[in-house]
Amino acid sequence: MNRRALIQAMLATPVLMQVPRWAQAQQMSFDPRPGPWRTFEVTTRAEILQPAAMTRVWIPLPSVDSDYQKPLGNTWAGNTSSASVVTDGKYGAKMLAAQWQDGEALPVVEVTSRFSTRDRATDLGMRQANLTLDGDTTRFYTAATELMPTDGLVKKTATEITKGAKTDLDKARAIYEWVVENTFRDPKTQGCGRGDVSVMLETGNLSGKCADLNALYVALARSVGLAARDVYGIRVAKSNFGYRSLGAGSEVITKAQHCRAEVFITGLGWLPVDPADVRKVVLEEKSAPITLADPVVPAVRNKLFGAWEMNWLAYNDAHDVKLPGSSGPALAFLMYPQADTGGKRLNSLDPDNFRYKITAKEIV
Repeated sequence: MNRRALIQAMLATPVLMQVPRWAQAQQMSFDPRPGPWRTFEVTTRAEILQPAAMTRVWIPLPSVDSDYQKPLGNTWAGNTSSASVVTDGKYGAKMLAAQWQDGEALPVVEVTSRFSTRDRATDLGMRQANLTLDGDTTRFYTAATELMPTDGLVKKTATEITKGAKTDLDKARAIYEWVVENTFRDPKTQGCGRGDVSVMLETGNLSGKCADLNALYVALARSVGLAARDVYGIRVAKSNFGYRSLGAGSEVITKAQHCRAEVFITGLGWLPVDPADVRKVVLEEKSAPITLADPVVPAVRNKLFGAWEMNWLAYNDAHDVKLPGSSGPALAFLMYPQADTGGKRLNSLDPDNFRYKITAKEIV
């Protein structure tokens, strides 16, 4: 099947807008809602094993201050000659930037961040007149990024998906259901993926991990005029709602990075969505992959349009991130520690040259 036929076939897939009655009981096991605040502490320790001349390290810090997360401060220690909190300059993504001169000790830095979170859920039937977005903010969150274009095949696909949708909420839901239906999680994808939406649609290979699948959602939403954004972070605790795949398995969270998405709906505000986690449940919740029809899926599929369980730290919503002080290429997103040494960017997923460990604990 060629690419055009493949996309047309996917667009023809029925959208499941309602949870079947037989699955409604499953919703009881997944019911995030605003509740008590929980406080966590996350510590990141980074080491450069083979430094060459000037070395710099950037470690993402909690930058999101909202009704579901409150940053409580950061502390750091190490043998760095210089360290300070900096931002990317466009999105306000905060990071600790540490620097070592040539000939100094083996670079080591440790950062501890404290923050509070609470589960969030939106009542889709309760509108508030004051929840609007001004023109500048709307333009900012409907703009294209390097890997998320909003024209061409992206716009064409989104227009077909939302055909017949009468409201922005209908459009947002239709795109969510389409992404859930037509993508799949690929365990071979490195890290959280790259989020190259053009490649995904051009090839018809709609696979990957959270940074791919949720970027697809955001790009499709932006292309039809819906303000949307990815939010990049890391899981910090197990899930309290019965899904082992949606939580951190231990206090060591080095590989627990996860990005989510939001779409703005007038009257509702920033609506939390996470189609990628629905696909994570399909792949990982049981000992072997299941399908969307499995009884464990409908509850989480329904809830993740409008709710997030906040066993998760939100770092930032930044794209095309230029690291302050670096002459290296911009990052598609900032979710992992980063490092340059000798004028070269290290691979944040390469433990032979750039070693880091991230741990989390809840503060009682």
